[in-house]
Amino acid sequence: MTPFVAILLLVAGLSEAAGRLLPVVARLSGVSHVRVVSLLLAGAVVDGAVFALWPLSAWAVANLVLPTSPSDEAALVWTPGLAVPLVLAGVLAFPLLGPLLHLLLMVGVGAGLTGALATLAGVRWWEAAGCVAIAGVGLGVSVEAVRRLVVKLNTRRAPERVA
Repeated sequence: MTPFVAILLLVAGLSEAAGRLLPVVARLSGVSHVRVVSLLLAGAVVDGAVFALWPLSAWAVANLVLPTSPSDEAALVWTPGLAVPLVLAGVLAFPLLGPLLHLLLMVGVGAGLTGALATLAGVRWWEAAGCVAIAGVGLGVSVEAVRRLVVKLNTRRAPERVA
């Protein structure tokens, strides 16, 4: 992975984290700026790592489920052309700016990964699409579970009233 692609993935992760975190922070009162920035940076690293793992996970799924396993010599990796739409998808992750458009763009990014996986692995497009979808959904569910856990751990509960 080139440094440019790594920066693109980090920017996409920051954008995605901001889109997920800011609506939650807007509902909370009294949250310190230091806490918001630390959560934003942590979310950027996590989302960037999830984005970075998507092609590798799709490659691993292809190795597991396809009858003609791709060789280990040339694994699927991000290229600048595949990573640039992630930045736009991250920007569009803001809930009020278009979750449907965000979903469509992520499907488009997945289609780009599908084409690259199909070419690299020598399999049909639909088989590669299944591998990319399984990897994407698995990573998405995993990171959403982590997000919910972090939110649950970082929200303060109101003290109970004693009668």
